[in-house]
Amino acid sequence: MGPEQGGVARRRQAGTMGTAIFLCLFVFLLIGGAPVRCAGDSGSAGDGTANPTKKPILLNNTADAEAFISGAEVVVVGFFQEPESSEASQFRLAADRIPEVPFGLSTSPEVLSYYGVVANTVKLFRMIDNDQRDLDLNSDIDAEKVIRFVRMNELRLVTEYNPVTAIGVMHSSLQLNLLLITDKMSPKHPERMREYQAAAELYKGKILFILIDINLKSNEHVMSFFKVKKSQLPALALFHTPDEEQDVLTLEELSVERVQDFCNHFLQRIQKKVKGHSCTVYRKLGSCETVLLLTRLLKKMTSVL
Repeated sequence: MGPEQGGVARRRQAGTMGTAIFLCLFVFLLIGGAPVRCAGDSGSAGDGTANPTKKPILLNNTADAEAFISGAEVVVVGFFQEPESSEASQFRLAADRIPEVPFGLSTSPEVLSYYGVVANTVKLFRMIDNDQRDLDLNSDIDAEKVIRFVRMNELRLVTEYNPVTAIGVMHSSLQLNLLLITDKMSPKHPERMREYQAAAELYKGKILFILIDINLKSNEHVMSFFKVKKSQLPALALFHTPDEEQDVLTLEELSVERVQDFCNHFLQRIQKKVKGHSCTVYRKLGSCETVLLLTRLLKKMTSVL
């Protein structure tokens, strides 16, 4: 495949994608990757060391809770009936072990009622896909269980794919996923990440941005799947989970503009595909154009009412 304008090579492929790729990659990680270490591992931005002075932020009312939850990409809140219960104590220990993740704690009946909590509950709130995850507290809770829960479900503006974050990536509610396949050891990596992070800000809540480090042996399967060679890196791989549509872009250097162009063209293609499918369905009822006009008219009438 020859280079295109600006030294950019583009390849489109179809099929066998969607969530299936992450199921496959997760199996690869378990078989050939690093051991899944959740407690105190380096899967997040911090060094995972304990911080004995860190305490969960007390959330005494609904306003405090809302401000806390909206204040970071990922936050964890423990809702407990009793502040000195064994579950609350284990929650505090977990907070000490993950200093880079904000932890909040509330025993306020007002706050518990507002969030629909009727029993001891630990919730993880993440901004990237406006989602929340609950830790199953049917069994005994301990600090290790809380840490494992956080590590598996924390998704950030840019999430690095590894054996721990694989589960959170698989269960993200976002249907569009962009992978940056690159070498973290490259001297150009910091600048690439700045550009990638800046682009991720533009698609917050729309596309899940994922970092694939080729130095992690298990990630070699990602390159194999997308048929990308190390000599072609960095590369972007974008896919749409509902219909398994995908696109791969190899480029000499990464920039916000290149990412935007790549994502926007892909989004336009998906929209045309969805519209085309809708028209195929409409034709069974009558003229596609007629049905679309009637649909718009109905929406205007509904808005007036």
